[in-house]
Amino acid sequence: MKTVTILGATGSVGGSTLDLIERAPEAFEVLALTANRDVEKLAAAAIRTNARRAVVADADCLESLRAALAGTRIEAAGGADAVCDAARMGADWTMAAIVGTAGLKPVMAALEGGGTIALANKESLVSAGAVMMAAAQRYGATLLPVDSEHNAVFQCLDRSAPKAVRRIILTASGGPFRQTPLEGMQTITPAQAVAHPNWSMGAKISVDSATMMNKGLELIEAFHLFPVGADRLDVLVHAQSVIHSMVEYVDGSVLAQLGTPDMRTPIAYALAWPERMETPCERLDLAKIGKLEFEDPDYVRFPALRLAREALAAGGARPAVLNAANEVAVAGFLSGAVKFLEIAAIVADTLDRYDPAAPETLDAVLAIDAEARRYAVERVKDCVV
Repeated sequence: MKTVTILGATGSVGGSTLDLIERAPEAFEVLALTANRDVEKLAAAAIRTNARRAVVADADCLESLRAALAGTRIEAAGGADAVCDAARMGADWTMAAIVGTAGLKPVMAALEGGGTIALANKESLVSAGAVMMAAAQRYGATLLPVDSEHNAVFQCLDRSAPKAVRRIILTASGGPFRQTPLEGMQTITPAQAVAHPNWSMGAKISVDSATMMNKGLELIEAFHLFPVGADRLDVLVHAQSVIHSMVEYVDGSVLAQLGTPDMRTPIAYALAWPERMETPCERLDLAKIGKLEFEDPDYVRFPALRLAREALAAGGARPAVLNAANEVAVAGFLSGAVKFLEIAAIVADTLDRYDPAAPETLDAVLAIDAEARRYAVERVKDCVV
């Protein structure tokens, strides 16, 4: 049996991972499940999977978790350090699905164990890519991408011959406002922004998709995951979300991974790798789809994508500043303090005002993240909605 830990078990990616594991209980043993503060959902999942340990990041919720697990043999723990301890339990396979910079230390803890880490936490590579990749090499850990786009590239890329790759093409759905005129974006509400046309995701990631910052962050991730330069990374809008990404080779061949928009497909690939496992995902019917459509991204209406490209080109601490400012701006938008078009403006302003040296340690990354957030919060306070 493969031992498994899920960091962020109550989110959408964690839930999809649990669904696959529970369909094959003979193949997986759950060591630990973690959540932020959703005690009810975490306890239920721990009981269903007979997990050894359940951890809630918010220590104030620990007593509630213990009460929910009363009468079971499941160990309950609470606090940020306890989440890292769970990541160090030595699982063969760890799903890293904690959203935001809260996931950085747990991912590092999992890497130190030298196992296989299925990476759904974007911030690990966006904010701390060089630090994380160095740790993976140092501890002999294997990083498997779970984002549908990077997972698609992983399936299509001949990693033994990176010089034969002309381009890696990440496809983008374009989000819910792909055809919305710029003036129409002035009045976009959080409810509209989180209503993604194809994917079921959390609120923050859905807003990132709506601004196309999500695709910019994925460009930065791809730079660290795949042995090609930033100049060979491209984005193509494909609203149908059938082709999840492509790899173009120097001989003119283009390899693409196709599938229905269901996160269980890339998760299953990472979970069973190097083999494959069955999933309940809807089968792809190309005859029913009829045709596949593509268009270039609009960098004018979606400046977040341009900002991410510029941060990637600049390197150093720029991606970490970009990510921190974006998290603050998106939180401000979801709370009603910031208008939709101000999200990218806040990120741009923070990048203009804060340009630290490149971080060499995780602590340095977290310090940069905290300072960038301070700048972004100041800018949010200036917004009038």
